[in-house]
Amino acid sequence: MAADGKRTRLVIVGLGMVGIAFIEKIIKLDARTREYDIIVIGDEPHFAYNRVGLTSFFEHRKVENLYLEPQEWYAKHATENQLNYHINTLVTEIDSASKSVTCANGDVVAYDVLVLATGSDAVLPTHTPGYNAAGVFVYRTLDDLQKLIEFGELRKGTTGAVVGGGLLGLEAAAAMLDLQCFDKVKLIERNRWVLSRQLDSEAGNLVVEKVVELGIDMLLTKRVARIKTDGDGAENGSVTGVVFEDGEEMDCSTICFAIGVRPRDELARRAGIKCAERSGGVLVNNDLSTSVPDIYAIGECASWENQTFGLIAPGIEMADVLSFNLTQAKLHQPRAFKRPDLSTKLKLLGVDVASFGDFFADRDGPSSLPAKAARRAKTASPTGGDKPAPQVQALVYKDPFAQVYKKYLFTTDGKYLLGGMMIGDTSDYIKLVPMVKGQKELDIPPSQLILGAKKEGEDGGDDLDDDTQICSCHNVSKGDVVNVAKDGSCKSIGEVKACTKAGTGCGGCMPLVTSIFNKAMKEMGAEVKNYLCGHFNYSRADLYNIIMVKRLTTLPEVMREAGNDSSSDGCEACKPAIGSIFASLYNKHVMSRPLHGLQETNDRYLGNIQRNGTYSVVPRVSAGEIMPEHLIILGEVAKDFDLYTKITGGQRVDLFGAKKQDLPEIWRRLVEGGMESGHAYAKSLRTVKSCVGSTWCRYGVGDSVGMAVRVEERYKSVRAPHKIKGGVSGCVRECAEAQSKDFGLIATEKGFNIFVGGNGGASPRHAELLAKDVPPSEVVPILDRYLMFYIRTADKLQRTARWLEALPGGLKYLKEVILEDKLGICASLEAQMNELVDTFFDEWAEAVKDPQIASKFQQFANTTETLETAEVELDRGQSRPVFWPAESATDDFKGLKDRWSTTTWQPVIEASYFAGADATPNGISANIKRGDTQLALWRVRGRYYATQQMCPHKRTFALSEGLIGQEVLPPTPPDTPPSLSPPASPEATPADAIVTGAEATKEPCGSQKTPWVSCPFHKRNFDLSSGNCTNDAKLSIATFEAEERDDGLVYIKLPPVEELDAELGTSRWKVKKGDSAGSATADGGEFAELDRKIGFKGRRAKKVGVKPVAAAGQDASVARKALRELPAESERGMMALSGGGCGGAPEW
Repeated sequence: MAADGKRTRLVIVGLGMVGIAFIEKIIKLDARTREYDIIVIGDEPHFAYNRVGLTSFFEHRKVENLYLEPQEWYAKHATENQLNYHINTLVTEIDSASKSVTCANGDVVAYDVLVLATGSDAVLPTHTPGYNAAGVFVYRTLDDLQKLIEFGELRKGTTGAVVGGGLLGLEAAAAMLDLQCFDKVKLIERNRWVLSRQLDSEAGNLVVEKVVELGIDMLLTKRVARIKTDGDGAENGSVTGVVFEDGEEMDCSTICFAIGVRPRDELARRAGIKCAERSGGVLVNNDLSTSVPDIYAIGECASWENQTFGLIAPGIEMADVLSFNLTQAKLHQPRAFKRPDLSTKLKLLGVDVASFGDFFADRDGPSSLPAKAARRAKTASPTGGDKPAPQVQALVYKDPFAQVYKKYLFTTDGKYLLGGMMIGDTSDYIKLVPMVKGQKELDIPPSQLILGAKKEGEDGGDDLDDDTQICSCHNVSKGDVVNVAKDGSCKSIGEVKACTKAGTGCGGCMPLVTSIFNKAMKEMGAEVKNYLCGHFNYSRADLYNIIMVKRLTTLPEVMREAGNDSSSDGCEACKPAIGSIFASLYNKHVMSRPLHGLQETNDRYLGNIQRNGTYSVVPRVSAGEIMPEHLIILGEVAKDFDLYTKITGGQRVDLFGAKKQDLPEIWRRLVEGGMESGHAYAKSLRTVKSCVGSTWCRYGVGDSVGMAVRVEERYKSVRAPHKIKGGVSGCVRECAEAQSKDFGLIATEKGFNIFVGGNGGASPRHAELLAKDVPPSEVVPILDRYLMFYIRTADKLQRTARWLEALPGGLKYLKEVILEDKLGICASLEAQMNELVDTFFDEWAEAVKDPQIASKFQQFANTTETLETAEVELDRGQSRPVFWPAESATDDFKGLKDRWSTTTWQPVIEASYFAGADATPNGISANIKRGDTQLALWRVRGRYYATQQMCPHKRTFALSEGLIGQEVLPPTPPDTPPSLSPPASPEATPADAIVTGAEATKEPCGSQKTPWVSCPFHKRNFDLSSGNCTNDAKLSIATFEAEERDDGLVYIKLPPVEELDAELGTSRWKVKKGDSAGSATADGGEFAELDRKIGFKGRRAKKVGVKPVAAAGQDASVARKALRELPAESERGMMALSGGGCGGAPEW
């Protein structure tokens, strides 16, 4: 067989349990790249079978039932030379010079990479007289078992003996018992108890008791001196018994030796490959390479650090390491084989037995200690004399009635589990082994690991009193939420938000509000509704599936198919959710005409709107890796447009203060320089934070930057129910904080651990481990499924943290869906994500190129003139807008229509500007400049509406950018004081709007008489006809009549310009420094008192000897005076910090 030449030719010698495990892993890891053609050669006449489960052969006597993969599996993978197999073929020679192996049948197989997985042979004591007599067997292969069965049939009614009380010995005894040929089965063990390599005397003797109960005679502390036969010579006779070293004799017809194994290294020795002299085995390095290039050894034939391992687990680990390195090393730091975990869990003769970790640490001393425990042990004083302090404490549980024994070994402080053993009950084995491997400090008392922990109540606010404040923005208590549920006034979360205003500020209280409300409803036996808003009797997930299945693409289609009023235009709650669903399904430009009117505040102009109506510009910097030329472009743009610059928490540069009319030119320069939108404005992937990982860091295990770049580039622009953030850390030091993200990857030696459901916004949540040691090539498919499943099933504005908490079945169910394909949708999830990824385009670049979209970037629709809407001030050398005003503007703006001296119809803009407005979900709006006054003008459903542009809540000028909504009749809310809430996050979306106040008029859903506009800053909703604020009765806006005339112009009925400016002029209402809440302390803002105490003058100069409390050039007396005014304790603390000199610093 000649080498293919196209792909790497990988030859495996040995088709045992380790060999097949290696093949399975290679096929899986190589599935996407197909680098290897695999050829496996096995010397047994069978396909790979379960050697550990040989005793089950007696139940069925079918070899096929033991196969680890059916014969069809080999045939399936034989296509395109992916896997060629040869069984019943012995390899006799390796020629490393020509890179080929020769078989006993004369075949020569060429290789590029050779892997030896030849296993081991059972040891037969050739020094014992009679070892080769008829009736002497070993217990290792199917062939051994079949010979034993045939012989047993000829010796019925006699006694069978097993020599060796280890794992194999007990298995062999079980096999003899299952044969039902022997009257007696006796087990001979030279030690005082069985399983002496895994169990202490108490546990071993408990196993002895259980084995004896099953009918096996135990002969302990016995050694075989010779085997008695019935012939003249030991070579020619049949077994009749054994003679022990103490002179005692025992009659038997059959002896099965299970006293150990010896590595099969003869093939390697003949080829000149270095092998261990005493114990045998092919010597391998940490990467499992041998002394000959391109030849590797794994499993029981491999000798690592002069040790061979007779358990299956270390062999599987070797297969894991080697398959990973051969397929993934280009994407990840190569793995090294390390000291394996020798934990075992078996059912021997019906007895559950397990040992894990350092299970003899109390007898032999701990082989190693966790770092913290080692430091504590080092500093611990001896208990007396020269005797060292104990390092291990045992916790023992014994139940003689149930025949259960458990011994767990801990560090002396009980903080770390080191190992242990179990007999009778091994149910906690799976839980305890990872605790030992992870060496994480326990957060529970050691006794709980054996006795169990008390159940704790669910976190649903049960322990809170009714008067406990749960919404600080609107001073809503737990009792307020419970009462509106119990009195029947609210039947959905949206109605609770409308009635109580809980969650309409920052939104951080919503998980607790939802939990309290749901519990109250369930206690009453009521149905808990999760409707999107009053326009739909569906949740966001329901609506997503309706839109996906019916392929709906416009708001009118959705309203007709799923809305409560087919003619309604929706509201500020449902429009962005539907827009997000459209984006998640079809990924069209959010500023295109059919979609623009659905977009939330930030998506409307592809940037986060800031306090003064300007926008932030955040280009994508995947994984935080940025080239110098990009930094230069950012600096030039920031300087040319006078933008405030700051490094974000997501490892990119944020440019603040961009005027709307400047955005296209800023984007053009960035795009031409090779940058693109970072989607900082969207409910989509924001960033994938990374540390430098193995690229630079001496501790790095994996290439965190490389993986983070790939992940961020894949999912950029994918819209979701809420923003998504990721992180990739190159090792367990976790510098990228991956476990606080919606998804996080932490590099391990075996790949990456995948964490999900972290980063819960105002209520942080630690991410949970979804999958462990995932090869780099398999990370993306798992993330594809996870993110797509979240997009399909999450509620509106629900972070992954809250989604995972609310998901029925939680993480366990998520694993079943994502990793086990319980629902059979994994292929669909991956295909849908691939479709989204393939539709990527840069929204900034498209906006710059599209004249229709670019034309929207003007401050005013009727002039190119501009107005400043807030004063700016210098702060640490950069310009920023002044702080919010201390109070809202509570003037009676709506009453101005009755106080104007006179009004006349005045043309303001061409009607063609509003072409197509009636076919768009939000109509078309314009900001009109009239003198110094800004006016908002809309065409909605064939009617024009005009109001002032300023929202009186924070005196911002952006009402024309708000979403239009229509009333839905909710339950009448209780009288509550007007909101005095602080500025809320623009991401918070309030509940279905409610009209309050004596002058508000309620209209049916869909009525053209009652549209409202929702301010894009803090969602204050204003009736476009009356000017009332429907969710803050203190506020109102001026409204004006507007109409289109035959001359092609739109007219607004306005007072004289001087009178208009006097009441609504920009110069009067723009926020000035003296108006802001932060200006209460003259010239210092909120830090004035702190600055006075510490003598703060700005950033310190970078020169030798500068003290931390004083700025460069400051008189030292000022600092001393400031320190004298501090309390004594604070002064001591400050002096401790002062250090002094170059690099001076305190010792923490």
